[in-house]
Amino acid sequence: MLKKVKIVTILAFAVLAGLSSCIQFQNYPIEPHIKFVSFTKIPTTSGVDDKGTLLFSFTDGDGDLGLDDTQTDPPYDTASIYYYNIFIRYYEKQNGEYNEVVLTPSNNGRYPNLTPDGSKKGIQGNIAVDLYINNPFSIYDTIRYEVYIVDRALNHSDTITTPDIIVNK
Repeated sequence: MLKKVKIVTILAFAVLAGLSSCIQFQNYPIEPHIKFVSFTKIPTTSGVDDKGTLLFSFTDGDGDLGLDDTQTDPPYDTASIYYYNIFIRYYEKQNGEYNEVVLTPSNNGRYPNLTPDGSKKGIQGNIAVDLYINNPFSIYDTIRYEVYIVDRALNHSDTITTPDIIVNK
């Protein structure tokens, strides 16, 4: 089961040269760059933490972020790791040390095409990801995530790590 990834905002786009001397191009590296913004637990009436929303910002110099639903030919086919374009690793703090826990299904997912017109514009914005945070098979209450994204040219972003997340079980 794929986790749904929702795009919160896409803030800035580079514009065509010569439109105005006041307008500047957004110059970013062609590799995506991401930065942690926040993690917000979604409260439940029972007091048990179930879900949370991870928010991170991104930039990309050529704007080739995201995949269309129909993009399933290689290298984006289901047999490839690049079927996904957001990779989320889950860690639990066990006896004072973080250990990766491989979840089934994984938290990896696909976010939609952010440049459907195919233009090569530098873009920036935020991506919000809803995640289940309470592992029912674990006694541990402190978790964190490591996240990176991949663009259509298969450039990997840097990896971000969330701060400790305390889960009310």
